[in-house]
Amino acid sequence: MAVYGYARVSTVSQARDGESLEAQTRQMSAYAASRGLDLPPDNVFVEAGVSGGVEFQCRPEGGRLYGLLQPGDLIVFPKLDRAFRNTRNALNVLHELRERKVHVHFIDLGGDVTGNGIGAIVFTILSAFATFEKERIATRIREVKQMKKAQGKFTGGRRAFGYEVVDSVKVPKPDEQAIIAEMRALRTGGASYRDIGSWLGEQRKLTFSPMGVRHILNEAR
Repeated sequence: MAVYGYARVSTVSQARDGESLEAQTRQMSAYAASRGLDLPPDNVFVEAGVSGGVEFQCRPEGGRLYGLLQPGDLIVFPKLDRAFRNTRNALNVLHELRERKVHVHFIDLGGDVTGNGIGAIVFTILSAFATFEKERIATRIREVKQMKKAQGKFTGGRRAFGYEVVDSVKVPKPDEQAIIAEMRALRTGGASYRDIGSWLGEQRKLTFSPMGVRHILNEAR
């Protein structure tokens, strides 16, 4: 029987600083020792800078570990959210590993979640909560971006035509605003978005698709 450990951090800064990875590795080593298990350093797979939203088998180290596992092997995870942030993937992987007779231990869940019914129930419930937490964080990020946008702040991506970014705030760019005013006048006069795009190319040496023209005029309202 081989014993493996798996640690993961989702951001580049966490991977660079290494604190979280070292803490997870120490935790798994201590857990293995307390259970009389031999967890060699070479058997600890470290996933650095990979989101938990990526399915376990699709991660570089997760996929490599998944392919190595044999019947009777054991994996130690420090926490549920280090392994999964997606309930469907979590349950599918757990089911497949159980079928392959691989034991899965989560330290934060008290140990083996494949060897008894109670552990599997707890795993199912907490996997759902992990997914909920991920969705809640994503919603919060969207709300913050919407609030910043309403305040006229730059939220990332390409600079909008007609504006420049000064100290993270969108500020009107006079020369481009003048062009937008001409575009608006053409539109009011009955020109199509395609016509305005052609005019921009011929008169202002700017290339915009009809949809791009529409976006500029809508954003400039």
